[in-house]
Amino acid sequence: MSASPLVPSAHALEMARDVLQTEAAAVQALAARLDDRFTRAVELLLLCKGRVVVSGIGKSGHIARKIAATLASTGTPAIFVHAAEAAHGDLGMITSDDVLVALSYSGEGDELLMMLPVAKREGTPLISMTGNASSSLARLADVHLDVRVDKEACPLNLAPTSSTTAMLALGDALAVACLDARGFGPDDFARSHPAGALGRRLLTYVSDVMRTGDRIPRVTIDTSLIEALREISSKQLGMTAVLDAEGRLQGIFTDGDLRRLLERATDVRNVKLADVMTRNPLTIAPGVLAAEAAQLMDQRKKNQLLVVDASGKLVGALHMHDLMAAKVI
Repeated sequence: MSASPLVPSAHALEMARDVLQTEAAAVQALAARLDDRFTRAVELLLLCKGRVVVSGIGKSGHIARKIAATLASTGTPAIFVHAAEAAHGDLGMITSDDVLVALSYSGEGDELLMMLPVAKREGTPLISMTGNASSSLARLADVHLDVRVDKEACPLNLAPTSSTTAMLALGDALAVACLDARGFGPDDFARSHPAGALGRRLLTYVSDVMRTGDRIPRVTIDTSLIEALREISSKQLGMTAVLDAEGRLQGIFTDGDLRRLLERATDVRNVKLADVMTRNPLTIAPGVLAAEAAQLMDQRKKNQLLVVDASGKLVGALHMHDLMAAKVI
């Protein structure tokens, strides 16, 4: 039985590699011809007092939407306006304080060209991305960015592939250049992504996840070993803090300390806690990022940490499970 023509073959892999190589070549060529027009475009975006309005239609519209999202998440307020919807009221979104970024590979899309008289009347600066430097959109722009490609990755040289990849890459370049100029850092990024993994890592502090109050296992230094073991069992952290009469941290007694003790002694009823606890235990401050606590615990091979304030007072306890529950790790 002959193979179905729909069954993937080695030819599919060959085609895939050709697509990726063609698109990579288009991006490399784009990088090689960047000039001061890119710098002027970045300046317009940085000077924008309103929002960057990114618009396009068809495949360019999909790329425009993504560019707007990337700008917004990296410190440059931006929105996407569909070029077809603009003529039906959405042009009201564009003000003189904004910057319009228009994407059209041909540079002759009717819907985009209809937006320009209104934008020009408002005094809205225009950045265009086209593959035709002689097009109407290119000529009317304050800054034109040339995204022409030698060929599309489509074997018919028809479907937007290399050209949309070039637009997307150039949009990313604009966003990252603005990010760098603004000094936009990880904390800023986290504030734009509070629900993501990075947001949790950068916005969650030890104080947010540590155990407090009666949930902290603690005994005084004159407590019997048996009572200390009861505290460890009841609080289920595998350890207890050991405090002096004034409540200052003196040490920690863990399951590991108990195992080492049992290896040395058969009768532990008269053992003094002060003699078997670990003094100067590893601690952390409540204002430290929870991600840093996780790193410290990993480096020191600890499953728990005691949390102390600036005066050395015990204020909390942290277990690796608490970090997992908070999805910090």
